[in-house]
Amino acid sequence: MFRIAGAGSVTAARLSAACCRAVTSKQFQVHGASLHVLSSETSRKTRNGPAHRTPPSWQSVRAMASAGESQSKINYLFYGLAVLFGGGGIVYWWSRKYMRETSKDGSTSKKAAAPAAAASKEATEPVAETPVTATTKSEAPPAQPAAAEAPAEAAPDAESKKLLDATPQSYPDYEVMPEIPGHAKYLLIGGGTASFAAFRAIRASDAKAQVLVVTEEEELPYMRPPLSKELWYSDEPKLVEKMKFKQWNGKERSVYYNPPSFYVEPKELAYQENGGVAVVKGRKVMKLDPQKQVAVLDNGWEIFYDKVLIATGGRPRNIPVFERASQEVKDRVTLFRGIKDFKRLDEVSKNASSIVVVGGGFLGSELTCALGKRSRDSSLKVIQMFPEAGNMGKVLPEYLSQWTTAKVRGEGATVKPETFVKRARYSDGKVILKLNTGEEISTDHVVVAVGLEPNTELAKESGLEVDDTYGGFRVNAELEARSDIWVAGDASSFYDIKLGRRRVEHHDHAVVSGRLAGENMTGAKKPYWHQSMFWSDLGPDVGYEAIGIVDSSLPTVAVFAKATEKDTPRAVVEETGESLRSVTETEAEGVVAESGETTATPEVEGVRETKVFDLANYPFALFPHPESATDEAPAPDVEAAAKLVAEVEAENRVAPTPKEDYGKGVIFYLRDDVIVGVVLWNLFNRMPIARKIIKEGKQHQDLAEVAKLFDLHADED
Repeated sequence: MFRIAGAGSVTAARLSAACCRAVTSKQFQVHGASLHVLSSETSRKTRNGPAHRTPPSWQSVRAMASAGESQSKINYLFYGLAVLFGGGGIVYWWSRKYMRETSKDGSTSKKAAAPAAAASKEATEPVAETPVTATTKSEAPPAQPAAAEAPAEAAPDAESKKLLDATPQSYPDYEVMPEIPGHAKYLLIGGGTASFAAFRAIRASDAKAQVLVVTEEEELPYMRPPLSKELWYSDEPKLVEKMKFKQWNGKERSVYYNPPSFYVEPKELAYQENGGVAVVKGRKVMKLDPQKQVAVLDNGWEIFYDKVLIATGGRPRNIPVFERASQEVKDRVTLFRGIKDFKRLDEVSKNASSIVVVGGGFLGSELTCALGKRSRDSSLKVIQMFPEAGNMGKVLPEYLSQWTTAKVRGEGATVKPETFVKRARYSDGKVILKLNTGEEISTDHVVVAVGLEPNTELAKESGLEVDDTYGGFRVNAELEARSDIWVAGDASSFYDIKLGRRRVEHHDHAVVSGRLAGENMTGAKKPYWHQSMFWSDLGPDVGYEAIGIVDSSLPTVAVFAKATEKDTPRAVVEETGESLRSVTETEAEGVVAESGETTATPEVEGVRETKVFDLANYPFALFPHPESATDEAPAPDVEAAAKLVAEVEAENRVAPTPKEDYGKGVIFYLRDDVIVGVVLWNLFNRMPIARKIIKEGKQHQDLAEVAKLFDLHADED
């Protein structure tokens, strides 16, 4: 154990800082100018207080008492009694009190009558030098009595001088503290939405919780949805440069969840009596040791934890043709995911003559619409291609996927369904794409948006299980992978008590799972049952929300109605003032619950029973997925059809034909005749109803009756 004596010496403080910076394999604890180098096991034993601050040494207290300062004598006596009776908590409290009474120049409280740094003759540690008074460059402290017969400081060698010169001559209690704490009660790995939701839940349950977030990104926690939505529709470039956007209702908002002032500096976290959240940016956790409860960073630093959350999210998938391409091609390919990718693509779109978007899912379609809008005011050409028959073909029924494709084309983009890239090469500043159709396309830039690969590198080194089917860390219904280790967000393969094992890659799931994990880290022990939703906007006029398992390979039944001016993403944001519709739906559900009703949604089991008939035979409004049709379709039930037509006409309901615009509606996804997924098309503030239907997990003979629960015609004249 190293100890550098001299509580008021600038040289001692600077040497302490130099040691901290020179050696990274140990945990350092600093008290004034005393530097304790502790082993990992010793650091773990200081759980009753901050790991990088143990109580001052017995000798340093005794030295202060010998100097004649009355408060030091009291502290000395109090310290001895606490140690004698094993009062670890008392020692910790006293050490905090002692450090608060230490002034910035390393001397004791202003009440002291004599310098408190006089070394005791009975001290067992060797004294390197007698404390002297020094003046920093930034602040000159009041004159202090000079210490008698102070020995001259030995001149440091060249290496030590280099380290000393690089160390600021200021408050040693702060400057020599390690940049990263050695211990965190709550350690969150990853700085995305799941971590944000988790530390909010932790702080709600434990008001004085000290939470440490470690993220690879150089950003504070931020929301991702605006990166492919609202940010592209802003007409104020300076606003976008600050990562601010205007919601569809025109209200200005930042992509960051909290301003920088909300967070605590990591080195100060352990000293926050009322707790706080600190973020270590640009660092990666390489390994967890579940038995020793320690996380190892990429710089070799170790952080001991009590509870840890893995919220590492995912990285954008690439496709083999670009992975094998030359470096010139790779330099012109963006795998879109975060703020850095948005900034890059935003700059490219202002100067490029053409951009190709590979991928027809949520992200690919949103980016294509956004870039297509930008192309209207420039010479930019936007091309989207994907192997499916239509946009979002893996999610939406075929007829709705085709309608969506037409919508994207209407935004100014060229859409090429059933198309994929076979080869990519670089020529004369362009990327040449050879397609499966035989066509060659020359473009300036390529955006790949084909899904995520969960970040599970921690699993192998940490002894955690990865799901072979769904990917991600395999966790139980409480989102726990092992004792005191939770996983939330995109990287979590969790057991849904209603729908079985799943892995979800959407914003609201990150919110819901992060919140649940945070609650469970504070002892809640709640299972995952709340069905998260997701949403997608094709601009401010068309949007949909979905919940559960929405897979176009499942049989589907849909009911549509005529849309009104209120049935758009812009209208719902104007009404609620919230662009994150996961928040809107949560608030809507809370309002229903507070109204005094016994359930958050109407009881599905209370619907009126009707005669069973095949919905596939209805010539309007109800469209089953083609795969659900049989070779021998039964004869139409004319009587039942006429009855339903009469009901529609009586209630002035207008149902579109397949050739008409799908204004608004609800699409049910079925598995074994049970509704397992719901898509609300241009239909908002109804998600609690869909959530209740899926939670019940019942078979329904008449889905037209179930559709009435969504009140499709509430806003019609």
